[in-house]
Amino acid sequence: MTVRLLRHPPVARAWAGRCYGVSDMGWSREGRAMARSLAAAVRADRVVHSGLERTRRLAEMLCPSPIEDVRWRERDFGAWEGRRWDAIWRESGNAMDGLMTDPHGFRPGGGETGAMLAARVRAAWDALPDADHVLVIAHGGSIATLRCLLAGAPLTEAVRFIPACGEMVELAR
Repeated sequence: MTVRLLRHPPVARAWAGRCYGVSDMGWSREGRAMARSLAAAVRADRVVHSGLERTRRLAEMLCPSPIEDVRWRERDFGAWEGRRWDAIWRESGNAMDGLMTDPHGFRPGGGETGAMLAARVRAAWDALPDADHVLVIAHGGSIATLRCLLAGAPLTEAVRFIPACGEMVELAR
């Protein structure tokens, strides 16, 4: 079974520089163009998406009945959601480093730890439908975390596995 993980197209420009984990928004103009290109080029037997607009819209362009699985959503950043990263930095300073250095204890904005994200993404991976070619349209954090887990790397290295918007990663399952 081949699973391709596709990070959603770029989001609306109003969200540039903001923390937008589980916040819901549409694409930028560039994102819409990328989605059209992807829809014309990508094929899959089954399409799974996170349920957020930035993944759902592309899934619906690719498949008449995609599967929604909220476990593929981006990390929940709690009170940080929608705020500018520079404002968060001014308030928390080096505490933000906990995103990378403390995946089991740090809860950004009271949201999810990296370990919590890892547990739900692993469960989503294990629940994928049985088909030859599955496409999962998800988010940088959820994709990076799964890739990190499958590589046997510690969660502190997840940042190394973050794909660019519109980037597809293929994995065997």
